[in-house]
Amino acid sequence: MMEAVMIQTAAAVLLIAAAAVRIALSARYEEQEEMSGTGICQTNGRKEIQADIAMAFTNEAGTMAVLADGIGNENTGRLCAQLAADTVLDRYEPYHVLNHPAYFFKSTFAEANRRIQMTIGERRGGASLAAAFIDKTHLYYAVAGNVRIALKRGEELIPLSRGQTMDVLAAEAFENGSISRQEAIWCMDEKRVWNYLGMDGFREIELCGQPIRLKINDTVLLASKGIFEELSWGEMEDILLSGASVQEQAEAMVRMAEGKLNPEMDNGSVLLLNIQTEAADEKDKL
Repeated sequence: MMEAVMIQTAAAVLLIAAAAVRIALSARYEEQEEMSGTGICQTNGRKEIQADIAMAFTNEAGTMAVLADGIGNENTGRLCAQLAADTVLDRYEPYHVLNHPAYFFKSTFAEANRRIQMTIGERRGGASLAAAFIDKTHLYYAVAGNVRIALKRGEELIPLSRGQTMDVLAAEAFENGSISRQEAIWCMDEKRVWNYLGMDGFREIELCGQPIRLKINDTVLLASKGIFEELSWGEMEDILLSGASVQEQAEAMVRMAEGKLNPEMDNGSVLLLNIQTEAADEKDKL
């Protein structure tokens, strides 16, 4: 009996310690967001539970930003999104230099997929995840599922990621000759996600083909469905050109998305990273 009590006490202590570590890390993320040109804002849309997680963390290697959009009923989606974001940031935190971002993304997304599957068991759930890494000169990114990444340079907002939805899959199949033009057109309105963390048969993630050399005042944007399905690229571009701080810009995007009054509006999150140091010569092109 005494031994069982000691084991339970030790387990409780470990849970409390783990919670304390997570709270401390969250505080560090929030402090760095205020200092590093980062803006984050979220809305529940018309959903009861906010199942998006958006965070950014800076260390000696650079800045890692993550936006996870949970999939699942009740709290399952929120749990999956938290597991996805935590896996990336926990793995990234000790780095002093990240020499192989593509390998990091592939291995970390695979680990997040396993963690989610082990945690939720037979429940249906998962998460779309976007991760963007910025070192002193370049942007690298990875996506599983339906989260968008874009880059504001000068007066233009440039979409970077395509997302892993059925319409994108159909367009790629048409490009490589696997399906006809008519078949591709039939699929253009189909926005279902065909790959996400936590699913059986998890597939390859979307990676940037080449690292993107950055310039001062570039802004990296990560957005979930409640933002990019409500706002056009032009509307987001106008907000990013407003001259406001990145936090004010993120808040303006959420307000505008909510102002559309869509009764089916999904959770929405936007994360903005403003590049504040010169990272490339003017001759470098995107």
